[in-house]
Amino acid sequence: MRKILNLDGTIKKGAEEPDIPDEELLKWYDVMVQVRTLDAKGIRLQRQGRVGFHIFTTGQEAHIGIAAALNSDDWIFPAYREHGAALYRGLALEKVVNHLFANDRDTQKGRRLPGLFGEKSINFVNPSAPIGTQIVQATGASYAGMEFNPGEVTAVFFGDGATSSNDFHSGVNFAGVYKAPTIFVCMNNQFAISVPIEKQTAAEKIVDKAVGYGVPGERVDGNDILAMYEVAKEAVERGRNGEGPTFIEAFTYRLGPHTSSDDPSRYREDEDVENWQKKDPMVRFKNYLTNKGILTEDTEKALWDKYDKLVNKLIEEADKRPKPKMETMFTDVYEELPWHLKEQWEEVKYFTEDD
Repeated sequence: MRKILNLDGTIKKGAEEPDIPDEELLKWYDVMVQVRTLDAKGIRLQRQGRVGFHIFTTGQEAHIGIAAALNSDDWIFPAYREHGAALYRGLALEKVVNHLFANDRDTQKGRRLPGLFGEKSINFVNPSAPIGTQIVQATGASYAGMEFNPGEVTAVFFGDGATSSNDFHSGVNFAGVYKAPTIFVCMNNQFAISVPIEKQTAAEKIVDKAVGYGVPGERVDGNDILAMYEVAKEAVERGRNGEGPTFIEAFTYRLGPHTSSDDPSRYREDEDVENWQKKDPMVRFKNYLTNKGILTEDTEKALWDKYDKLVNKLIEEADKRPKPKMETMFTDVYEELPWHLKEQWEEVKYFTEDD
């Protein structure tokens, strides 16, 4: 398994430290802080009944290293926990918070589960709730890119459970046959919701599945952001050079629940969670930055304070906004509204105009 960082933030013996500017490394940690802050606030909002749902990223923030290896023109097809990739690409926290509240400034217009969002301006595609469907979509996009945007690559994220889906087989097989520049990133957090990995696949390692499709694969420590970056960087280079897809198994762990509707204590041991907390990707990266003199106690505290205040402010503003107008269910899909939707809209107006 590819690994660069030890738990104490030192470089593993025999590993080569990547040459990354200090400003870029600090940006990665900045985004990690944003994601953790959103998780802390999001679950409280859900428990208070102010938002309906929350999806956690805690423990899987090292995926930011994958996003950092891409160009801004490359496409990202996320699963559920890639908020950090969107924030790294410049998505404003305000948009994420408005989406959580499903208010009139929510780009998704209140139609998606909180946490399932996309943003066209940063090539971050709306994730699909059904498992694995983004895999074939990403493969198709990268295949089209070979014709229309040579040199462009597509990264798609999915969990270990998705590797047992039909869409996984179809997507990886197609990319392998046609050399589509797709980077398949399996965030193996070892549970398909509540199903442990040994109960949904007989494969010893998820990365072994790449062999059957003729796709190069590599297993990486999914809690080591430097290793994630290096593996993705190599995959990107292969894709740009016309050498086809790469399969990456990021071995990680979901430290929190699957979603705010989940109780993980019913299917996993507290001891396992405690052991994985010692491998927290943020703590490991913080140790690395501190060792290098890039991050100090004061600068870190300032970061946490900054985003605590900012997100609180955004929550206060978002909570006051009205919900999207009902007419948006009808008016922003077609350029010209079809007759049957006109009839439906008129009927809705008839029954709601006094409200």
